[in-house]
Amino acid sequence: MIRKLTSEQKLYAIRFGGILMIAGTVVIIDRISKIWILHHFRLGESRPITSWFYLTFVANTGSAFGLFQNSNRALLMIAAAILATLLYGARGLAERGGFWGALGVALVLGGALGNVFDRLNYGQVIDFLDFRVWPVFNIADSAITVGTISMILGLLRKDRELPQ
Repeated sequence: MIRKLTSEQKLYAIRFGGILMIAGTVVIIDRISKIWILHHFRLGESRPITSWFYLTFVANTGSAFGLFQNSNRALLMIAAAILATLLYGARGLAERGGFWGALGVALVLGGALGNVFDRLNYGQVIDFLDFRVWPVFNIADSAITVGTISMILGLLRKDRELPQ
């Protein structure tokens, strides 16, 4: 027998569904970009797009900024714990952070899943966006950064209501 959901439960289901859709979109874009790099570049190869932006294929065995190199297993465990915590806290972050909090959760979730996929399948993360003034990064890293900022902004804002 199917139980009826309250309007609050329905709204949460829609919000959580939206979070999962955005996270899934981030994972798909991240995967497509990394597959393209893997098929069109050799490791270490760099090609200029503009005078300030290059595509450079780097295999990162560490974390952000190249820290903790060759720590794939530990970084996988940390990522799994962060993902579990994020999924557990998604509802609260979306409610307290409003639209920006929910968007942030979705972006961080998608980015983390994208990088975890790399670690599980390649033993490293594929990076390729190179602005020459910052360490080389990828779409997943960008989503994690923008998502974290979005969550913080959502939690700091006074008008935290999600659009109905």
